Amino acid sequence: MKYISVAEAALKWEISERSVRNYCREGRVAGARLVGKIWEIPELAEKPKRAVRSDKKRTLLDILREEKTTRLSGGIYHRVQIDLTYNSNHIEGSRLTHDETRYIFETNTIGLSEKVFNVDDIIETSNHFRCIDCMIDNAHLTLSERYIKELHFLLKSGTSDSRLDWFKVGEYKKLPNEVGGIDTAEPQNVASEMAALISAYNGKSEKNFEDIVAFHVAFERIHPFQDGNGRVGRLIMFGECLKHNIVPFIIDEEHKLFYYRGLKEWDSERGFLTDTCLSAQDKFKNILQKFNIKI
Repeated sequence: MKYISVAEAALKWEISERSVRNYCREGRVAGARLVGKIWEIPELAEKPKRAVRSDKKRTLLDILREEKTTRLSGGIYHRVQIDLTYNSNHIEGSRLTHDETRYIFETNTIGLSEKVFNVDDIIETSNHFRCIDCMIDNAHLTLSERYIKELHFLLKSGTSDSRLDWFKVGEYKKLPNEVGGIDTAEPQNVASEMAALISAYNGKSEKNFEDIVAFHVAFERIHPFQDGNGRVGRLIMFGECLKHNIVPFIIDEEHKLFYYRGLKEWDSERGFLTDTCLSAQDKFKNILQKFNIKI
């Protein structure tokens, strides 16, 4: 299949390039794909019809996209960027505080103090903000290996890991690893196991809360990347909830140990992880209420 650029599609359809990008981001151009930050459009794709105004209720994804575009300060987008980044990185050992995470997001600088900062903590915090933007931009798309690898690339680029010969940023692991003392997929089996997992998940006509949590468990057990699997996996969970208009959730310090227990004991008792995620979801519902957002 031959692809054309946004500029070429804009000229062909006699609309602005911005409109073309919006159509692609909204999933209204059949076959359009995002390569890095550039949209590629099938040459034979038809110009989307102008949307008819309706009274359709705005989703949380709609609101996040609007606030991301306008860079609204103090809204739900602002809150998600800080809370999700801080908590997901903190689970993995980041020593940055919530206030320090907020300061980096709001000012794009590092506050001066006597504290010694780990450079990777700072880089991965900044990178995680970009991952959330990528998640919001791509939440409507069918889940794919390409998108998952893009999240990993964004998260780990520029870190000390990225300078290691055996660590492949944005690519599946080359060396065996484990999580919580549990063996994970062998490197040579990762590609086939990931393809099977995504195919089975996408094969479901409708996705519910339990399907998303079950996918997360399977993803973490494959552990496809050398490092960063937990953060990528939690970004995928959040994005899939947005896609299917399910209230998302953030695993924080209160839920961390229960979350790990739930992952480990999933085969014998799924309720441990499901209840933990539902509890985190209830907490996020309270945040939505503060912003007067209903799902």
